[in-house]
Amino acid sequence: MSALPPCPKCNSEFTYEDGTQLVCPECAHEWSATAADAADEGARVYRDSVGNILQDGDTVTVIKDLKLKGGGGTVKVGTKVKNIRLVDSDHDIDCKIDGFGAMSLKTEFVKKVV
Repeated sequence: MSALPPCPKCNSEFTYEDGTQLVCPECAHEWSATAADAADEGARVYRDSVGNILQDGDTVTVIKDLKLKGGGGTVKVGTKVKNIRLVDSDHDIDCKIDGFGAMSLKTEFVKKVV
C-alpha cells in the first residue's frame, strides 16, 4: 500500500511523487506534498502578510494604518489583536479591537505575534 494521500480532485489512489510535488496520473493534478501534510483535504490555509500560518485564537498585530468605513477612526500600525477567529468570507479574520469593537480584517494587513 502507498503512504501517499489520494488526489484531492478525483480521489485517485495512484498518486506519485515528482520531486517535491505529488502528481495524479488520472487527472494530471499537481499539488505540494508539504501542503497535503499540513492541511486537511479541502481545508483552507490562512497566512499572514509574511507567510506565517494563522489559526483560531492567535494574536496578530496590524502592519498598516487601516481607516474604518463610516468615519469611525483609524486602527493604527502595531495595534495588537488577540484571540482572532478565521472565517471564510471576503475578510478572513473576525475579531474585537479595544476601543473599536467587533470588526473584520484581511490577513494581508496583519502579522502573527510569535
